[in-house]
Amino acid sequence: MEYRYILASDMDFTLLMPGEDVPYENAKAIKALQQNGVAFTIATGRSSFLVGKFAERLGIDVPLITGNGGALFDAGARKDVYSADFPEDKLRQILSKVLEKKVNATLYSTTGIYFAPDSKRRFFCEDYNKDVEPSKKAPLFEIGYDFLERPSIPSFNKFLLIDPPDDLAEELRQDKDLTVVSSGPSFYDIMAKDVSKGKALLELCGHLGIPGENSFAIGDSENDRSMIEAAGHGIAMENADGITKKSASFITARCEDLGFAKAVYEYILPLVNS
Repeated sequence: MEYRYILASDMDFTLLMPGEDVPYENAKAIKALQQNGVAFTIATGRSSFLVGKFAERLGIDVPLITGNGGALFDAGARKDVYSADFPEDKLRQILSKVLEKKVNATLYSTTGIYFAPDSKRRFFCEDYNKDVEPSKKAPLFEIGYDFLERPSIPSFNKFLLIDPPDDLAEELRQDKDLTVVSSGPSFYDIMAKDVSKGKALLELCGHLGIPGENSFAIGDSENDRSMIEAAGHGIAMENADGITKKSASFITARCEDLGFAKAVYEYILPLVNS
């Protein structure tokens, strides 16, 4: 289908509550967007391998923004359009510190999801895999303390660190070769330099031939600000932090009060049909 506009939406605390499915009212609003010439995509910090079932259920037919902009993912083909991987020397440097400090860390790759020895995140990925057919399950791998001794290791586009030591968190935030944002309380998303949801949204607009001024973005957290600011029309949830709200053109209701659907019907559709 040819679209004139696009809406990119964050997932947790925006499109749905964590651990829950997309509410019926929000799914209905997405269908209304598509019927009115507005492409819909997910823009999430999650791995490419943890979004496919949502894309299928919602009828998303354009690439998804995953890993906080670390990848554009074609859910139908189950492959990345592109992946903004860390340079190998930087990857090894970060992973060495993660292993040394025994950080709760998960790594995203185009080959699957990798868990550091002290990761506590595997349950989330296993829950996702429970109700998908075998060929569409997220590939899950363990990293041992000897992982860096291998002559060759996979490429990665994101580290998710949960409650890392303060000194490491500050060191990573000060590293000019990295992008570090928060995707939730005590969650640190680490990507390569200049990677963001905002940059990925504009890349996707170019890929689809949609003018940047015809883009919408909706979110609630620090990792959503770049796309709210980059979009022609930025939308923040009522449950968003104050800085994110100031970046937006429209403030909608809270996630649990169906703020996503409210934004579609009260802001987006009136604009595109005016």
